[in-house]
Amino acid sequence: MWTTENMPGQSGKTAIVTGANTGIGFETALALYKAGAHVIIACRDHSRAEEALNRIAVSGGKGSLEIGLLDLASLRSVRSFSKKFTENHGKLDLLINNAGVMMPPSAKTEEGYELQFGVNFIGHFALTGLLYQILKQTPGARIVTVSSLAYLRGSINFDNLKSEQSYDPVREYAQSKLANILLALELQRRISKKGDKVVSIAAQPGANNTGLARHMSEEAYRAALERFGTLMEPWQGALPSLYAATSPDAEAASLYSPDNQGISGYPTKDTIQPHGLDEDVAKKLWAYAEKATGISFPG
Repeated sequence: MWTTENMPGQSGKTAIVTGANTGIGFETALALYKAGAHVIIACRDHSRAEEALNRIAVSGGKGSLEIGLLDLASLRSVRSFSKKFTENHGKLDLLINNAGVMMPPSAKTEEGYELQFGVNFIGHFALTGLLYQILKQTPGARIVTVSSLAYLRGSINFDNLKSEQSYDPVREYAQSKLANILLALELQRRISKKGDKVVSIAAQPGANNTGLARHMSEEAYRAALERFGTLMEPWQGALPSLYAATSPDAEAASLYSPDNQGISGYPTKDTIQPHGLDEDVAKKLWAYAEKATGISFPG
């Protein structure tokens, strides 16, 4: 049973956690801070980031904290955040691609992508690409991309990534989370081919009591409770991400999930289903993302 008590010290390490102002991202940032890391709380709202920073700071951790303004629904914002980070920091040990949007009313990013696909996948693809060189230069750097059990029901519809045909919030959420699995694995294949030492890992938090479900209908929420039972608290849902980010036993190109059927429990290496391992779809998705963002990596 792995918990934050088993985490190695993180003193001297620099970590970015997207969506760190609330839920699982907050707990991830808090644990890294307590372990000694310098943590950048990356989110789109400065006041919420400041509130999170103050809540974390009073925990008596060994690390340090910083706010970074990042709106993953805007590639302009992603570029601005990345530029400021690389100008002010000489290394990046951990990039935790945690932020996510779940089943909102139909909406689009600044560039016109369906919001869940645009934030959960395109925004994080761009962020990872723009920060890749500094990750590459940092010994032992890791990239953790957070997915969801919803990936099991996902498929990539390349003809509807801007809601050109229709919008279904559940379908689009599952698609975005499958895209995150494909991103984490395809990135590791490309890293290995280049001979770089960066490690890319996927994690999914199971069923948690967070604000992420705020857009779900009451009926859908009740159905989820019936399926999953008691929801975990965010500190426990953060453990797979923290294990992937810090454990010496975490393996590249793997998925870490809670050990009770991926729903609850403590981190374990999970079996990735075949559609998450589809290299042809992953390559096509990667090419799509490169064209969408104008960013090519590793390179």
